[in-house]
Amino acid sequence: MKYLHTMVRVTDLEASLRFYRDALGLDVLSHKEVPTGRYTLVFLAAPGDHQAQIELTFNWDPEVYGGGRNFGHVAYAVDDIYATCQRLVDHGVTISRPPRDGRMAFVRSPDNISIELLQAGTPLAPAEPWASMPNVGAW
Repeated sequence: MKYLHTMVRVTDLEASLRFYRDALGLDVLSHKEVPTGRYTLVFLAAPGDHQAQIELTFNWDPEVYGGGRNFGHVAYAVDDIYATCQRLVDHGVTISRPPRDGRMAFVRSPDNISIELLQAGTPLAPAEPWASMPNVGAW
């Protein structure tokens, strides 16, 4: 058995690509439009680790997706949690749970999917502005 990917339905493909590709820094592995099914699929993965993928599914006909915490979250290990969070902030992303401990942070995608960021290896020493930053919303 081999893990392949996690599928997430998105309501605005361009906003989602700005988040996952531009702000989070994932590589786009494929982008496929399926006119007969009226949807677009985009597969992304972390740079250097294309084994664990996320599939963004954009249905061309508008739908309302109920968000639920029962989904949980998607998690990524990052080389520098502070630099990653700063890049996200620079792209206009709110840090829901800042990396006060130098180890863990949470953000939300444009479709409210919770994304956990974990410092690879040993946690970094607590640093400002992250150490004093409060939680925002739910993660």
